[in-house]
Amino acid sequence: MKVAIFGAGRIGEVHVKGVIRAGHEVAGIFDVRREASEGLAKRFDCKVLDTAEEALNDPSVEVVVIGTSTNTHADYIVKSARAGKHIFCEKPIDLSLEVAEKCWEDVKDLNPFIHIGFNRRYDASFRRLAETVASGYIGGIENLTIISRDPAPASLEYFKVSGGIYKDMTIHDFDIARFITQQEPVEVFATGSVMVDSRIGDIGDVDSATVVMRCASGVQVQIMNSRRAAFGFDQRIEAFCSGGMIQVDNQNIDSTRLYSPERSAASARPMDFFLERYSDSYDEAWVDFFERVSAGKSPGASYFDGLQALRLAEAAGESKRTGQMVKVNTPAG
Repeated sequence: MKVAIFGAGRIGEVHVKGVIRAGHEVAGIFDVRREASEGLAKRFDCKVLDTAEEALNDPSVEVVVIGTSTNTHADYIVKSARAGKHIFCEKPIDLSLEVAEKCWEDVKDLNPFIHIGFNRRYDASFRRLAETVASGYIGGIENLTIISRDPAPASLEYFKVSGGIYKDMTIHDFDIARFITQQEPVEVFATGSVMVDSRIGDIGDVDSATVVMRCASGVQVQIMNSRRAAFGFDQRIEAFCSGGMIQVDNQNIDSTRLYSPERSAASARPMDFFLERYSDSYDEAWVDFFERVSAGKSPGASYFDGLQALRLAEAAGESKRTGQMVKVNTPAG
């Protein structure tokens, strides 16, 4: 298939690589920053698109990747769906649930294929954990703990437009929680603090957050986030079930472990950032994308999944502001 990439930033490069590794063609790259699209296109011997419409009006382009700034996602989704393209859109759909819901109302009658970029569903360890829970091998799930901590804060300029920690960072954890439990949270309580950089608090955000969710079945989920982990990219999950427990630990830079008189067991530090830790998951997401499109199947991470993660993020934000537990009403998917 021929794929057009909208957005030539860091995530755009990830998707260019994923498309090529999956054996498909990058038809062109568009970015409002011409120098960015030219630089990425030169590295991968791709065409530079002068406008998004150049790809949307090209019948040979079958897939559009939306990796632009979040405030443009909904507009590009509508334009791409109306042009008959299959869509791979980065998370979140929008910073406003209302805008994201209206976007779906505008395109749903077209029955578009829209995949939302929740790549952690495609991490091999997380999938094995989810499959083990679903199998019932260790009984029914009772509690899920998700730890997700970045090695260091991004720039203040990034945080100003990110939508806040719950929509920018925790949104991945909201999705993986739903993916593992296969249940919808009905209550959300969130709190947060500024422990890393006071400037993050000055713009009304937090850099350290904890979210507790409860599903109708009684299953509880705890999510712990921080914008700083001094030892590397901290990504762990534990599913506690009635007949046992399954954990995913950090992936380290290498698998060596040192034993000495001074240190009984010292291992390498965790990987430095998401580009290393989740590299394979991005590739697997693209393999799954093309297989599902070819087979006429629904997306592996659907528009509804994107809406529900955003719904939980907004509930978390409301809970943080009010100090109250927030009830979540989930429409039928």
